[in-house]
Amino acid sequence: MTKLRSDLTIEKLNLLGHDGLPGLFGLEMTELVVGSLRSRMLIERTHLAPNGYLHAAAIVALADTTCGNACMAHLPEGALSFTTIELKSNFLGTITQGALRCEALAQHLGRNTQIWDAVVTDEASGQRLALFRCTQMVLWPRP
Repeated sequence: MTKLRSDLTIEKLNLLGHDGLPGLFGLEMTELVVGSLRSRMLIERTHLAPNGYLHAAAIVALADTTCGNACMAHLPEGALSFTTIELKSNFLGTITQGALRCEALAQHLGRNTQIWDAVVTDEASGQRLALFRCTQMVLWPRP
């Protein structure tokens, strides 16, 4: 049976990212339950590409951070951490203002790997903007 780590709360996840890229991008984790993590990001001018549209890297940062935090919250007992071994994004649309929502859903929570899918949407309209998938390798202590 899958369970969440008892030492990681939404508040702790947000604090962990505060001084790094998640804080720089203004990412906020909003809801953590078994098998899922939700987040949001308010779009700022700095998230836009030179062509005026939302930069793909901003969407990937939101989706990858959400999936990574979800993986961390679902690590098996005794695991040290994780690392991303593959990620993929498909972009379906864009926006230039407002906020993004992301929901990461567990597809596989194994002893050595986890697979997470995320959907990034426009918070106002619910329009899907990106589909994202990543594979995480679970890191264990060396014998």
